[in-house]
Amino acid sequence: MAARIRKELGVEVKLVPGEYREYTVLVDGEVVARAGRFAFIGVVPPPAQVLRDVRARLESAPRS
Repeated sequence: MAARIRKELGVEVKLVPGEYREYTVLVDGEVVARAGRFAFIGVVPPPAQVLRDVRARLESAPRS
C-alpha cells in the first residue's frame, strides 16, 4: 500500500513498525484507515478506499 500511495499520490511515505496484526494509515499523525483484529489474515480496507481517504486528508490539510 505504501508503494501505491507513493506512486499514485506522489507523496513521501514512511513505514513504521507497529504491533503484530496492526494496519494503520496515518496522514500528518491522524488515522485515515485502520484494519481491525483480522488484519493479520489480510482483512484490510480496500486499497482504492485508502487512496481516496489519504487524498481527501491531504487536500484538506492546511498549506504551509
